Formats: sequence, structure tokens, C-alpha cells
Amino acid sequence: MTKAALTNHFWLVVANLLDRRTRLGETCFALLFILGAVLAGRAVRMAVHRYLDKTERAGADPTAIRFLGQLANLGVYIYAFIIYSQYNSSLQRLGTAWLASVGVVSVVVGLAAQSTLGNLISGISLVLYRPFKIGDRLQVNIPTGPETGVVQSINLGYTILRTSDDRQLLIPNSAMASQACLNLAQAQARVSCVISVTVAPGTNMAAARVILTEAARGNPKTTHVESCHVTALSAAGSTLTLNASCANSQDAAQLKSDLLETAQKQFEAAGIKLA
Repeated sequence: MTKAALTNHFWLVVANLLDRRTRLGETCFALLFILGAVLAGRAVRMAVHRYLDKTERAGADPTAIRFLGQLANLGVYIYAFIIYSQYNSSLQRLGTAWLASVGVVSVVVGLAAQSTLGNLISGISLVLYRPFKIGDRLQVNIPTGPETGVVQSINLGYTILRTSDDRQLLIPNSAMASQACLNLAQAQARVSCVISVTVAPGTNMAAARVILTEAARGNPKTTHVESCHVTALSAAGSTLTLNASCANSQDAAQLKSDLLETAQKQFEAAGIKLA
């Protein structure tokens, strides 16, 4: 058989496989549409991921981009099905039959997909209003009680949290949008640190206050100096109390030790005697 004959035979086989008038041709045509939809969806995901990498390096919030990427991927499959239905005779006949009862069908589909559509719309509202984003640490209420976890993703149906003991919480978007949750990433942790020193009678309290306050502000473990006031008076001397805040209890304990040591040295250098 010549090369031209083989080529003609090949294209004849292809034409028979793609002949939608036969069951085999209709099946092959459907497989081609599925393959095209999968490739198009993968291309959309790759494009979104490339854009996401750029925005993450620029410091942008990736939450909305991930969600919209999933939404665009779903749109590709829906669009592919709509296009395929225009070329499939059985689906066209089915569409014509449904057209007469479109009201009943829409009600049935709406009731059946009420939860799914509610989660989808709630997910869109979470992305638009941004009460939290990927990486935030949230405290939420679930049927078993309050839980705390880090947001891993917000997809079309669920918000996924990872707890400190490596458990995965899958919470419907509708529940996340309707419940009150505590965003721990937005709150600054503060632990109070109180330092009291008693100086001898006749001490210049203003000078002692400046020394203690500047020592606290110069310490890297101090997040904020609240106050520094005289809290007690007696024949033995006057008590000066400094209130500061730290990020955690370990820093607060270390800060107290550092300030007492620093205060003793600087008071001696300034001629201030401790009682």
C-alpha cells in the first residue's frame, strides 16, 4: 500500500471515529471535549499559580487569587459542557424537552444545590470582605467545641484550618461566614511585667523615674511601657513601680531580671540609694 493510500486510510478512520451519527463517534467526540477541558483547566491553574508566585513575592494576599483560580477552573468545565451540548444531538433533544418544564427543573436543581450554592456564595463573600486570609490563626466554634487553627485554604465549598496538633478542620464556607470567629493574627499578644524598686528617703524621684523608664524602653524585650509611678511611701523610703508589657511570659520574667540589675547599677552611678 502506498504512502498516499495509507494517509487516506488514516484520515478515513479518523473521520469515522469523529462521526457523531454513530455511537462510537459520539463517544470519541465526548472524550476529545473532556481532554480539551482538562488541558484548558490545567492551563488556567498553571497561569494562576504563576501569577500567585509573583504576588506572594511582592507581598500580596494570595487568598483571593487561589479562590478565583478554582472558580475559573470550574468555569472552564461548565463552558466545555455547554459547547459540547450544542454538538450532541441527544443533549439537544434533552434540552428541548427540559425547556418546556424549565420552571420545575430550576426549582428542583435549586433545592438540591442549595447547600452547595450557599457555600460558593459565602466563599465569594469571604474573599471580598476578607475577615481573614491564608496564614491567619483563627479561633472558631464547631459542634465539638471551640478550636484554634491556621487557615490553609478557602476553596469553593470549605475553609480548611490546620490545628496545632496537626488535625485538619473542614468548615463549610456558609458556617464561616455566619459565625463569629476570633482572628488571633490581628491581636498583639501582651503579658504584663511589673517592676518595683524602693529608694531611700530624700531621693530625687523624677531622676529615678527617668532612669527606670529609659532602661525599660531600651530593652528589646519590652513592647510597651505603660506607666512608672510612686506607689508607696514610708519612713524606709519610696516605692517606684514600672508597668511594662512583653510578647510572652518568658520575656516578662527576663525583662524583670534585666531591669532590676540595670536599675541597681544606674542608681549607684547616679548616687541614688536603694532602701
